Amino acid sequence: MHRRRFVISATAAAAALTLAPARAFEIELSEAAWRKRLTPAQYRVLREADTERPFSSPLNDEKRAGTFFCAGCDLPLFSSETKYDSGTGWPSFWQPLPDAVATRADWGLLGRRTEVHCRRCGGHLGHVFNDGPKPTGKRYCMNGLALVFRPA
Repeated sequence: MHRRRFVISATAAAAALTLAPARAFEIELSEAAWRKRLTPAQYRVLREADTERPFSSPLNDEKRAGTFFCAGCDLPLFSSETKYDSGTGWPSFWQPLPDAVATRADWGLLGRRTEVHCRRCGGHLGHVFNDGPKPTGKRYCMNGLALVFRPA
């Protein structure tokens, strides 16, 4: 009986999120404009919330000082000072830059996660988890395809 109640509740929550009005972002483009601006792989990640294969991004091994920007709108998102090797296969950070990202509940087969998206264009970046290092205890697990690195 508990499983049935859980499935009904989860379905209702997912439906409520689906029916919620879309949030307006500073940068809003048509699907065609996003497809023109992004590579097909970037489009799948940023606009369709896909996830790249682990250990496939060169940014996972990026160790230089610099800044990671949104590949969709060029907003600075993360400082290299907060990047660390989480061992998960995706670029990970313990803290975003101020006013760079926003989050929302992401319900899927694994239950509730917290999606991280660019606060300016709404592009899907990845997810944040509560198993990161000090001082925040957060692991911002980002898709490398959603980021562009510029060395300092």
